[in-house]
Amino acid sequence: MKKPAFHKSLWNSVKGVIWMLKSERNFQIEIFALMINIFLIVYFRLSPIDTAIILIVCFAVLSLEIVNTCIEKICDIIQPEFDERIKIIKDSAAGAVLLMAITSIFVGILVYWKYIF
Repeated sequence: MKKPAFHKSLWNSVKGVIWMLKSERNFQIEIFALMINIFLIVYFRLSPIDTAIILIVCFAVLSLEIVNTCIEKICDIIQPEFDERIKIIKDSAAGAVLLMAITSIFVGILVYWKYIF
């Protein structure tokens, strides 16, 4: 099978993100959090390093959410009926997103603290 041209691969990736934005509530919430952070970055005039830290954790949460959704969709195809093993896989993937989201909150507190107080 021939690999698609780079621009087609890039467009497919963009379509995947658009699908996530249209279909996944948690992804929509996380995009909203990213927009709030972008506002705060501009409002507080964060340093380049602090900006990078905030953007890295925001995009880490978004990326993990996409991976979590992929895992869930694959599991649903493999085993449409309830299966305790599939539940563990899905719960573990969701747990990874939760841990990164909690980490991003702590990072946000550490970074924004010096700009607020």
